[in-house]
Amino acid sequence: MQTIKAAVCHAFGQPLVIEEVQLRAPHMGEVEVTLDAVAICHSDISFADGAWGGSLPAIYGHEAAGRVTALGAGVTGLQEGDPVIVTLIRACGACPSCGAGRPTGCETPYDGDHGPLSTKDGGTLHQAMACGAFAEKVVVDHSQVVKIPGDMAMDAASLLACGVITGVGAVINAAGLRAGQDVVVIGAGGVGLNAIQGARIAGARRIVAVDMSAEKLADAQSFGATDGVLASEPEPWEVAKQAMGRGADAVLVTVGAEKVYDQAALYLAGGGKVIMVGMPATGAQSTYEAGNFAATGQSMVGSKMGDVVIRRDIPWMIDLYQQGRLKLDELISKRWSLDQINAAIADTKSGRARRNVIMFK
Repeated sequence: MQTIKAAVCHAFGQPLVIEEVQLRAPHMGEVEVTLDAVAICHSDISFADGAWGGSLPAIYGHEAAGRVTALGAGVTGLQEGDPVIVTLIRACGACPSCGAGRPTGCETPYDGDHGPLSTKDGGTLHQAMACGAFAEKVVVDHSQVVKIPGDMAMDAASLLACGVITGVGAVINAAGLRAGQDVVVIGAGGVGLNAIQGARIAGARRIVAVDMSAEKLADAQSFGATDGVLASEPEPWEVAKQAMGRGADAVLVTVGAEKVYDQAALYLAGGGKVIMVGMPATGAQSTYEAGNFAATGQSMVGSKMGDVVIRRDIPWMIDLYQQGRLKLDELISKRWSLDQINAAIADTKSGRARRNVIMFK
């Protein structure tokens, strides 16, 4: 066991506590990564606020990048010193979902209460989302990491662990967007901006951003949105349709608000899809007029983590970034230390930030 510093959640809705915890060495098939950067995702905040329940105490954080510092038995393709991205996508490779090329839906359960972490006195400490990356180091399954170029900045790389692949992947993999189609992205936060980037890269004709904030709509246009609509309009779907000249082929909901899902289908053209990315709290419900979906051939599709295959999709996104076609550096609002994590979370909650990143070096 080694002692590391981490930000621990002891009570939902309360500030995280910076303290020393224990991290064991990697077992068979596992990798230890010493982190350089971890971004703060709204999912981390929702978990820490108790939106989806879970075990406590816990360490959240799942958008990370660093260098391999130890390897468990049986790990191939990686060496100590390799720079990597750490994701929450833990895939067994053998279940029906993994066998079908859908590792984001891996059916092999993982019990974070019995992972590599423990409290300083040896008590149970939950490794949330199979990562626990609000810490100096992590031990994760080898399936969760992807090697990256040695000269890539770690703060930019960390964004590819969740927010970027979720947004871009939802467009490319879940929506299957074709060049010339029209897209509405509801929510111009971190994931929404990446959905907008994905739509631009895929060759969308019109990309309409919908948000409560005029400032965020301006932000969205800098990432590729062709039009912006304030969600506070009496019927924002009609304004969006006027901008497109028709309904959308795909509507990507990137915010976890059930009311938004009530309205999402109103933006669609016949045959269009609502891509469900944002996750409302457990128990929240939305309502739809089912007959409209049947009559118009529309559909609703859930998309977890952009339906990515990380060793297929992350390398080509890195290549796009290196070409200047995918924005990563521009997504970073501010860099913070681990000791400042509660201030960084508060800033993220305020809605002002695209992505806040905790830096360890």
